[in-house]
Amino acid sequence: MTQAIYPGFILSREQYTAKPYHEGGSISVCYWLSSDVGPIKVTIANQQAVFFIRQSAKAAAQQLLISQNIQVEFKNTTMHHFDGELCIGCYFSTINAFYKAKAAFDNQLTVYEADIRHCDRFLMERFIRGGVWVKGDVSHQQGYLQIDNAQLKANPDYTPNFKTLSLDIECSGEGVLFSIALVGAGLDCVLMIGEPEPSALEIHWCDDELALLTKLQAQIMQSDPDIIIGWNVIEFDFSVLFSRAEALNIALNIGRAGEPLKVKTGHFTRLSIPGRTVIDGIDTLKNATYHFDSFSLANVSHKVLGEEKLIQSDNRLDEIVRQFNEDKQALSAYNRQDSVLVNRIFEKLKLLEFAIVRSQLTGLELERMGGSVAAFTNLYLPLLHRSGYVAPNLGEHGLSFESPGGYVMESVPGLYKNVLVLDFKSLYPSIMRTFCIDPLGLIRGLAESGKENAISGFKGGRFSRKEHHLPNLIKELTSARQTAKDTHQPMLSQAIKIIMNSLYGVLGSKGCRFYDPRLASSITLRGHDIMQTTKKWIEEQGYKVIYGDTDSTFVRLDEKMTGSECQKMGHELAEMINLKWKQSINTGHALPSHLEIEFETHYTTFFMPTIRGKSTGSKKRYVGQTNINGQKKLIFKGMETVRSDWTKLAQQFQVELFKFLFDDDFEPQGIEAIVEKYKRKLLSGELDDLLIYRKRLGQHLTEYQKNIPPHVQAAKKYQRKHPDYQPKRGQFIEYVYTDQGCEIFDKIKSYTFDYPTYLKKQLQPLIEMVVDNLAIKLTSNDVSQLNLF
Repeated sequence: MTQAIYPGFILSREQYTAKPYHEGGSISVCYWLSSDVGPIKVTIANQQAVFFIRQSAKAAAQQLLISQNIQVEFKNTTMHHFDGELCIGCYFSTINAFYKAKAAFDNQLTVYEADIRHCDRFLMERFIRGGVWVKGDVSHQQGYLQIDNAQLKANPDYTPNFKTLSLDIECSGEGVLFSIALVGAGLDCVLMIGEPEPSALEIHWCDDELALLTKLQAQIMQSDPDIIIGWNVIEFDFSVLFSRAEALNIALNIGRAGEPLKVKTGHFTRLSIPGRTVIDGIDTLKNATYHFDSFSLANVSHKVLGEEKLIQSDNRLDEIVRQFNEDKQALSAYNRQDSVLVNRIFEKLKLLEFAIVRSQLTGLELERMGGSVAAFTNLYLPLLHRSGYVAPNLGEHGLSFESPGGYVMESVPGLYKNVLVLDFKSLYPSIMRTFCIDPLGLIRGLAESGKENAISGFKGGRFSRKEHHLPNLIKELTSARQTAKDTHQPMLSQAIKIIMNSLYGVLGSKGCRFYDPRLASSITLRGHDIMQTTKKWIEEQGYKVIYGDTDSTFVRLDEKMTGSECQKMGHELAEMINLKWKQSINTGHALPSHLEIEFETHYTTFFMPTIRGKSTGSKKRYVGQTNINGQKKLIFKGMETVRSDWTKLAQQFQVELFKFLFDDDFEPQGIEAIVEKYKRKLLSGELDDLLIYRKRLGQHLTEYQKNIPPHVQAAKKYQRKHPDYQPKRGQFIEYVYTDQGCEIFDKIKSYTFDYPTYLKKQLQPLIEMVVDNLAIKLTSNDVSQLNLF
């Protein structure tokens, strides 16, 4: 055995008990690493899993565990519950004992932090987030290094160079496998069931599913990827592969060291391939806050790459089955193309880089879905322990009131010239940092005797000036994000932004153990106060605030001001507000202000509509036009042009309408010409390609009983003729209005469109919205003389 120190990046983690406790067994943790010298298997034996109980519960706990013959070691700690009572650690040498004790205490005694796996806690308490240094007893195995009796230390600077493989399967509706495409990590092939045929592609022909899975195992073991990527690859591809292997009574030994694929299903599917990580494209896009009207591979590849899948039929499954039976060459090309598209999307959007920096920042697994609460726990819990506290359980604060949401100001509707948008940078994290809003800070603040020692919050919240962790964490993240921007690291900057913005969301979520409405209220209500005070200060300068939303303030300036004058005023207002907040917070709380408002946008023309049918202004809906170096650009917020449930007809019409409306040479009668043009083109069939609605199913078709919206009517009508059509909840339905009512849209079918319905539902509401809000540009006489419909 040799000793050396290696840098690496964690690919997979697991915990197990090698043998029973009475035979000297104990918990071991195993981490597979990617490193510059190849894969490394790291094992640490003689571990103990732990949860905590109150000191007052020790006698009852001993009695319960003795009665069930569960081995435990109680250890005194210096850690307290949030109510001040000391806690005791319950340590278990086997995983079975840990879970048996947890079950024995259920509804009998309260336990704390029992939901944290030891292989996660081991890393968390050492502040290990992705990158590690490892040393121990090194031995060379076939294809990897093994390090036993290992010691691990955080290595935040190590960036891996992963070998990545894209995988995609094709199968029948019942999950019977047809083919598997593998592209990357030195592979570019399709595994296909069938008799050999000449092909331009590399196809490995297999006699049956057993041969297909055997070949898959051989290819993965030979190419030895660190990362396997795909589209819905965990919930679908690997779940199908696992179920087919089970049906054939074989194990898929595709992990390193020949270890098997394991899949657990429940609220979500969790899979394990020791030594490898499986990353799903859809989940990673969502984690990186990309927004698409549909996350299907067809839609994302079209939007991101401008490329299409090779099968575009609405009945894609039927076409896949047909190709398998009649044209395996076409199916191979289709299967391979899907893997290629996934690789290109990952590369273009740098999704793997995002997953890496997210893991480096939070300690979450590379493949972790969502995970805001888990990320917060990873970051906060070891800090809390070092301050002498265990984490509380959900709802232990006993408070029932709800914390309010973000501040949204009543808008002043109308058509304006020269509107500025002033935006607070990371408002909620800045509030948390400025006013020391923090779970530990709340507990210590409430305990401090003199009111002058604590910082007043809202709804009874008070916060310690010195004992807290989030303000320092936010300070570090803010500095790291600025460095990422300065050094042109967009993925790191984006990951930090997401984490910072999630801090309030986590504290405001009842699914987080640290949720307390006094915490959330002290953030949002402070935000209300900041927005209202900022409005007051701006209006004291003689300007009108026409709208505000969470962290943005919309200010109307004089119409006669030039663009350069507006820009200058925007910066002056931001400077004035920042100075006032520094003075106000120092005077009122003896604290430094970390609030920072920026001049963000100058809209040369700005439209804030009323709520339909009312005179009051709408919220979160507006249109603005910018003019940067002579380049005019329309920006829509919450309007029909950015909503997927309006047709392209309405979206295109609205853009043209506002381009005309915002023109300096606007003449009211010109609206008639636009409307007449669209009516003529619509009725002549020139706009038929723009008439497709897209609406998501909010529930399963069978659950729509009384109120049946148009897209559901279309789907049910189609299903009666095509019983195999079974759309799922969350799926988008494309439909059109025809002389037969609502119908599912089929690209190859001809329709007789119900044009009057499109006039009424798509064009007329937009015209009415504009006419109802044109008090600035149209006189009542102008409006009455318009002949629009």
